[in-house]
Amino acid sequence: MTPPEDLAIEVKNLVKRFGDVVAVDGIDLDIRRGECMGLLGPNGAGKTTTVEILEGLQEPTSGQVRILGLDWKKNAVELRRRMGLTLQETRLVDQLTVEETVRLFASFYPRALPVEELIGLVQLGEKRHARVGKLSGGQRQRLALALALAGDPDLLFLDEPTTGLDPQSRRALWDVVAELKSRGRTVVLTTHYMDEAEVLCDRLVIIDRGRVIARGTPPEIVATLGAEQVIELVAEPALDLERLRPLPAVVSAQRHADRISLRVKELHVALPAVLREVEGVGVQLRHLSTHRPTLDDVFLGLTGRSLREGLGEEAA
Repeated sequence: MTPPEDLAIEVKNLVKRFGDVVAVDGIDLDIRRGECMGLLGPNGAGKTTTVEILEGLQEPTSGQVRILGLDWKKNAVELRRRMGLTLQETRLVDQLTVEETVRLFASFYPRALPVEELIGLVQLGEKRHARVGKLSGGQRQRLALALALAGDPDLLFLDEPTTGLDPQSRRALWDVVAELKSRGRTVVLTTHYMDEAEVLCDRLVIIDRGRVIARGTPPEIVATLGAEQVIELVAEPALDLERLRPLPAVVSAQRHADRISLRVKELHVALPAVLREVEGVGVQLRHLSTHRPTLDDVFLGLTGRSLREGLGEEAA
């Protein structure tokens, strides 16, 4: 067990109700100082509500929440000075330049990082005199990150920081997060990108229906599938899962929309058996692929949904 003094965030039996709806249902979290923790979950899982409680934007119905060893009710001013956050969308003044915006936000903090350092950290030196309204989506996201870092926070919350960005802009933000980790800062990340979670996060917590359903390092969570490979197939008419589950080396079988996902231990044993079954029942194979298990496969196995399913909907 991690000593309390080594924890940036400590949460015990966190509950949040909205009338009769239980959005968060007894969550426990221990986030160590200096690590990047990923909070993952499908839309409506209670993930955003949990993060907003940690950020001090909502009050819990019950449970214990300590941030940097402090309590929101008693130490709100100090916590806001020591914490930074980015939202999924940040509204800024389009007429101000990048430098003016960073200088304004830095003035809010007693121990602000130098403006030059903040602009350099997010690689916006060439845009320092550009007006915010003229920036691309990726540049605006990097500027928002600079503003979150203005007070040199001990704890940083990043809520879907790379949604909608091109690959180059995503990689630039990844570099910034890696730099923060190297400085010993604690980062809490929510994301719908599995590659992002695997690259940036030391540990992950998966939330669904207000509860933690898995936690551990990315490799540990993937290993819970108990499979070496995943076979995905689409057949017409649809295959009966009950005929596939008993096949040799098949660990589990699941249907998602028109696609069947088979988690298998020995691909060289399972695949020929699956093909024989397809041929034997006389269905037509429209798609067949194999891959090593991923975090998205874990999500599908645990929740019956893909993590990126329904991204256009409001998260709870």
